[in-house]
Amino acid sequence: MAPSVKNDLFLKALKGEPVSRPPVWMMRQAGRYLPEFREIRDKYDFFTRCQTPELASEITVQPIRRFGMDAAILFSDILVVPQAMDIEVEMKPGVGPWLPNPVRSVQDVDRVRIPDIQESLGYVMDAIRMTNEKLDGAVPLIGFAGSPWTIFCYCVQGQGSKNFDLAKSFCFTDPTAAHDLLQKITDTTIAYLKAKVEAGVHAVQLFDSWGGMLSPADYQEFSWQYLQQIVTALKPLTPVIVFGKGCWFALETMAQSGASALGVDWTCSPKTARMLSGGQITLQGNFDPARLLSPPETIRKMVHGMIREFGVDRYIVNLGHGILPNVPVSHAGAFIQAVKDYHEG
Repeated sequence: MAPSVKNDLFLKALKGEPVSRPPVWMMRQAGRYLPEFREIRDKYDFFTRCQTPELASEITVQPIRRFGMDAAILFSDILVVPQAMDIEVEMKPGVGPWLPNPVRSVQDVDRVRIPDIQESLGYVMDAIRMTNEKLDGAVPLIGFAGSPWTIFCYCVQGQGSKNFDLAKSFCFTDPTAAHDLLQKITDTTIAYLKAKVEAGVHAVQLFDSWGGMLSPADYQEFSWQYLQQIVTALKPLTPVIVFGKGCWFALETMAQSGASALGVDWTCSPKTARMLSGGQITLQGNFDPARLLSPPETIRKMVHGMIREFGVDRYIVNLGHGILPNVPVSHAGAFIQAVKDYHEG
């Protein structure tokens, strides 16, 4: 289980307890904008980095060493889950995720297996234990998974897409097969996240990166009901954060789910997010990642304004999506430091 930590700001915010300042971390903080990450990237391919605990743990702690965020997030990828389910996933340079044999028929769905997590994803649990050793109780460690809908999108589309038309078409033309695949992904994800908690993460985050592709009604049917299953299964064990990009329309439903916090992207104002979520749940976000290209002094002013709008309590400072690879390191540092320097008044 998760070891105790010296800096518990993040855990307090998840519980809704009063804090001196809001905690801060950044989605994709262990990544391409850091020169020390790029050194490792140049030596090892993407999934080798994910599947080698020594590399994954080192990449996870790099931003903590450099900036001292209030939480670390394990370096991994949402697509290790379909890999474990016997769906081949490659990472093609210049293309991104590439699935050479997408799931597009009932027969394809039948071939997808629910794996033994320790057998197929044990390397992730080893990375968690190794990361906690390296962190030595400095800050909490976050584990994560993609939402079943987001994983489904890649499994059916076969690659990234602007509209995931093939994935949506599969749902609308063969909903029974689509729901069978979504349920298999959900069952695997629940087992995977439970194993992560057992290995020592302090909280988990669910990324519904493509939830905003669906209408509100279709979101309930093809995404939210599966996310709710995961939240219900995990909430007795650990705090759960749900982040749905473009899913502001579901904030009210999400707030009643039992999740500890909800991520908000930059297209939804703090005031609107508080109103839609009922004002009683911790929110996380929602700085536009591209705004980290602004001058550091502008970043500082905008971060302080964002904290004032969200309020200090029940709030975790973050970006509204993952950090961009072309963000200057000093600008990322300015973002983190602005939060640390924040005082009410």
